[in-house]
Amino acid sequence: MWAFIHKLGSPKWFYGISAKLQPWFWAAAALLIVTGSLWGLAFAPADYQQGNSFRIIYVHVPAAFLAQSIFIAMAVSGLVFMVWKIKVADMAAAVMAPLGAAMTFVALFSGAVWGVPTWGTWWMWDARLTSMLILLFLYLGVIALRGAFTSRDSASRAASVLAMVG
Repeated sequence: MWAFIHKLGSPKWFYGISAKLQPWFWAAAALLIVTGSLWGLAFAPADYQQGNSFRIIYVHVPAAFLAQSIFIAMAVSGLVFMVWKIKVADMAAAVMAPLGAAMTFVALFSGAVWGVPTWGTWWMWDARLTSMLILLFLYLGVIALRGAFTSRDSASRAASVLAMVG
């Protein structure tokens, strides 16, 4: 069992297995996104206090949850890269940063759109909103740090440290 898991740390083995599984994961993702979007945005009944404006919660909450989860996964991948020098962990962390930044932006934007009819304002300096803005800055910092170094190994180590400390 451990030999198989250790083989997945090699990019050659990882790419071979993931290439076979990728079409199945794309199909499952497309099916689940379409189904969830239809149920949440078309078939869910209107809220008795907020009306139809609450439907943005079906976009806002998953985006915020995913943004925070991706940052934790990026920190864990950075730790795995720093301790065991597994290249696939670093490649995964490098791919997670732009996706996490996009999900953080979607969460901030959808929260602002939802905040106007609910609270009457686009932005409040609330702890939850401010922490999501800081998370966006951390993601942008990791992305910028990866691009600031000429050496890929130095960039990976610096971005891993920022992800673990952040």
